[in-house]
Amino acid sequence: MSALKELKERVWRCNKDLPHLGLVIRAFGNVSGIDRSEGLIAIKPSGVIYEDLTVDNIVVVDLDDNVVEGKLRPSSDTKTHTHLYREFPEIGGVVHTHSTYAVAWAQAMRPIPIMGTTHADLLATDVPCTELMSDEMIKGDYEKETGKQIVGAFTSRSYIDTPMVLVAGHGPFTWGETPEKALYHSQMLEELAKMAALTLQINSSTPRLKKTLVDKHFKRKHGPGSYYGQD
Repeated sequence: MSALKELKERVWRCNKDLPHLGLVIRAFGNVSGIDRSEGLIAIKPSGVIYEDLTVDNIVVVDLDDNVVEGKLRPSSDTKTHTHLYREFPEIGGVVHTHSTYAVAWAQAMRPIPIMGTTHADLLATDVPCTELMSDEMIKGDYEKETGKQIVGAFTSRSYIDTPMVLVAGHGPFTWGETPEKALYHSQMLEELAKMAALTLQINSSTPRLKKTLVDKHFKRKHGPGSYYGQD
């Protein structure tokens, strides 16, 4: 199997997993993956519902948004994906969903605060939220501007250590070194969003988790001193 065909298979499987994980309904959302050696991106076609999606439907585009393989139009979010691949050179997959709790935080235009060790196991920071897009940006190249909004939220934070973001008024994007890891981050982001929302319903004055606990849980799983799991 060629590398491109394998990438299309993996991206197709990840897209098919989205509804099973409760992260999308109907045709909402998309997963993409990139072959860095060829500069080619496999992505879900626009508007195709997941139960009808086949591997042959997956569209291949280049980093300049040109379709190089496929009969269908690529996702309407393609320019956001390609912008992230250009600006975040160490990522290999991108996921966008409209999952309920993450979207609720995005619509509230609030970052998701780190209030417990489940969050700290994944991230050592809040899940960031972008600024709300200006009218000029909305009327321009909207999907590319969405990518710029995301990148702008990472001028002072690591896109590797924080592989997720909320786009204000819109919804979540996640990424990772593979499409599968980006999908994992999307699933985890929805859980963090749900836990935070429920915590604040129970106690609206819940503080952020203290730094010593954040550092302990994050460093158990990440970095040179990590010891969680098996070698």
